[in-house]
Amino acid sequence: MIDKVSLKEKAAAIDVELDDTALTRFDEYASFLVEYNEKVNLTAITEPEDIVIKHFTDSLSLLPVIKPEKNAKIADVGAGAGFPSVPVLIARPDLKITMIDSSNKRVTFLNLLIEKLGLTQSGSEAVHMRAEEAGNSPKYRERFDFAVARAVANLRELSEYCIPLVKVGGVFASMKGAEIEEELTGAKNAIGTLGGKVEKVEKFTLPNGDGRSIVVTKKISQTQTKYPRPSAKIAKKPLI
Repeated sequence: MIDKVSLKEKAAAIDVELDDTALTRFDEYASFLVEYNEKVNLTAITEPEDIVIKHFTDSLSLLPVIKPEKNAKIADVGAGAGFPSVPVLIARPDLKITMIDSSNKRVTFLNLLIEKLGLTQSGSEAVHMRAEEAGNSPKYRERFDFAVARAVANLRELSEYCIPLVKVGGVFASMKGAEIEEELTGAKNAIGTLGGKVEKVEKFTLPNGDGRSIVVTKKISQTQTKYPRPSAKIAKKPLI
């Protein structure tokens, strides 16, 4: 379905090498996504080249920024149709990725997808759970080397969902659009309250000209047990 040569070249341009197995899996992913999208609304992006650029290349851009060690544990918060987690897992099958989403329909799709692609061996899975529930669960709280999220919510609120999942010394990486400065300024105090510190902001441009930012936050101290709060309280009274 997709142009595998195009994807290989675009990935190589951001220092991500894809072998033939990975490229075949990306092709299968695109086909399954478009097919499944006809019965469950997963994405508005269904043209092959748009999938390659806006979903696959965009997701893979995370790898050279966070540089996960072998067998690292990653939480993808608000995983949706699997971005960035599944492209990252295709490129790095050694990683153990837990995809967290509040929609059971999306979780069903994700688990079918990673089984179809033969990517369950590392223990990667999708779980039907709200992010704040995961952050308060002993099974997930401060258990991950990385938490990642792609354009899920404002960085201030998103930090409260994601930072509690990361162990001290780990990283929360938020994938955002080009204009991030105002959002970043508004989130800095919240990030500090939650035990994090912004380490860097990586900016880049997708092959179609769209600008992107990845905000990398280091977890420098444990998150107080009162966080994350219920989602209604996070929305009504965000940390400032």
